[in-house]
Amino acid sequence: MEFDVAHAGDHGAVLTPRGRLTMASAGELKALVERTVAGGRTLVVVDLDQTEFMDSSGLGALVGGLRSARTAGGDLRIARAGDQVLTVLELTTMDRVLRPHATVEEALDAAG
Repeated sequence: MEFDVAHAGDHGAVLTPRGRLTMASAGELKALVERTVAGGRTLVVVDLDQTEFMDSSGLGALVGGLRSARTAGGDLRIARAGDQVLTVLELTTMDRVLRPHATVEEALDAAG
């Protein structure tokens, strides 16, 4: 899995994982979120448009990243999730905590 990172405003970052978010790559995503937050970018948007598959380990990485961001006074939001990712979120009811946004811009602008 590859990750693109872009800065958004003074305290935001957009992380775009490309490929399959599974046990093999979940630790890498969690560590990337932690580094991003530690670097002062506490509003993290994970753009899932290029994520073709996510399993429970990938979901765990998102939840761990959410914890890291919130501990630092920020937030982690998700955007542009595909059908398979949305199904995982809905089946686990995590869509109530990690509310999917239609666009990256909407996720960046959403009120906490």
